[in-house]
Amino acid sequence: MHTNYYFLRQLAPALEGHIQGLRLLECFSQDRDELVLVFAQAKGKANYYRPFYIKTSLRPDFSGLLFPDVVQRARTNSIDLFGQVIGISPDDDEALEQGAIPGRLVTGVRSFLNERCLGITLDDGYTLLFKFFGNRPNLLAFQSNEVVELFNQKLASDQTLRLDALDRPLDQSYEAFERAGFDHRKLFPTFGKEVNAYLNQNSTPSDEASVQGKAKWGQIQSVLTLLDNPTYYLTTFEHRPTLTLVPLGEIRQTLADPIEAANRFYISYAGLNTFERERSEVLRLLDKRLKRAESLIDANMQRLIGREEGATHEEMANILMANLHAIPEPPGQRSPERVELYDFYRDRPILIKLKPDLSPQKNAEGYYRKAKNEKIEVEHLQQQIEQREAELVAIRQHQEALAGIEGLKALRKYVKQHGLLTDGGPAAGPAELFKQIQHEGYTILIGRNAKNNDLLTQRYAFKEDLWLHARDVSGSHVVVKYQAGKRFPKTVIERAAELAAWYSKRRTDSLCPVIYTPKKFVRKPKGLAEGQVVVDKEEVVMVVPRG
Repeated sequence: MHTNYYFLRQLAPALEGHIQGLRLLECFSQDRDELVLVFAQAKGKANYYRPFYIKTSLRPDFSGLLFPDVVQRARTNSIDLFGQVIGISPDDDEALEQGAIPGRLVTGVRSFLNERCLGITLDDGYTLLFKFFGNRPNLLAFQSNEVVELFNQKLASDQTLRLDALDRPLDQSYEAFERAGFDHRKLFPTFGKEVNAYLNQNSTPSDEASVQGKAKWGQIQSVLTLLDNPTYYLTTFEHRPTLTLVPLGEIRQTLADPIEAANRFYISYAGLNTFERERSEVLRLLDKRLKRAESLIDANMQRLIGREEGATHEEMANILMANLHAIPEPPGQRSPERVELYDFYRDRPILIKLKPDLSPQKNAEGYYRKAKNEKIEVEHLQQQIEQREAELVAIRQHQEALAGIEGLKALRKYVKQHGLLTDGGPAAGPAELFKQIQHEGYTILIGRNAKNNDLLTQRYAFKEDLWLHARDVSGSHVVVKYQAGKRFPKTVIERAAELAAWYSKRRTDSLCPVIYTPKKFVRKPKGLAEGQVVVDKEEVVMVVPRG
């Protein structure tokens, strides 16, 4: 929560007390994703007078703020930034001789409603904005509402941001909570995973939705009270150091000052060595797979229990055949849509649905066909449960083994040997990793996201497989598996193209162009983003998007 809205709104007034009235005298970078801002009353020949430093990390995988007592600027590999915002530099002797005052005066610090941004307001209408949006953090300079400078130039969309549009008012009333189906995440998107985890572990389940909703609303109000008057917890959550405003995880320290809390967290997180960071990432991935396997087992068990509670299709077919004499079937008329018959399995009446355009015998045949599929489905569910249970055992064994590993070399060797960084682990096959469809005897695999697309195309597609993608838009990679000695039928290509169009940004188009080619003509040069490839040879088919 170190870049969460609820933390930033506590940090803003605390930071304002330190830098209001000071001047922004210097902004420099000596690392690719780090910036240092220097605020002071003045600068002498060698030192600043009453300096206050802000160091910010703006990496895609980690962003945050540190307020060190001293920053030593390197003599080399250091670059000055945001010159327009600073105005007159303290080193501009000519301007100083003419009476110019270096730097711009800090007039305040503000947070933004329901947004992960922190703004330092300066005179002449300038604002420095720390933007902590997931993996797209940045530092921007505004003059009035317009962006005039930004740190990360690759985030081109940041150029269009407007300062007066950053506040995000949300209806957070109970009525809105009720309209959202008692899903608090739609009303409080700024809670983040830490607060959501705290709510989940303190929830009180109930069979009645409205009762559970009222209880949950009460818990949300209690959490909001905590966030309004916070204690800052340095804790370990999901195997890594975390700063939270609610008691969660393995609490190591509690603090009362947001600036001190930000410093302690930043130092704790940055102090992780490579071994600790890589091991925590693997353990977090295993935790995620463990929860997924447990939820799949629970869902499959519920489906099996649901089948056992009611009559099976085979039982309904037998009841129909045993009670044909009791079903009215006037000549030339349709069968009834429902019929109540005697259930000799349970010694009670049972209501059975019928297709009116079929005779009772034909309806019974339909139930026998469903019974055959039902048995196959039950076997499939039981097989999936067994696979997931075996996966749970394997995951727990990996967790125990990782806890005992001490060296980085041994960690990387273990992770590589057991394929722990691949989606689903080494035991997972294409059916578990990708969407899979059978059409006319051909297997069609569909990627789920950018990273999953790369996995499908680079590791699970072979050179003779057929590769498809909606033209000129982002979407799923689709692969049709090759069958030795056979050419891909036109109907199979068209069906795979329909799927490629459906799982793309052209889903709502009436007609979509889809490219297809053998996988051997698809390559991924070094440096391309996840999911991006180069196609050397292609054909195009026009299809209607269909899932």
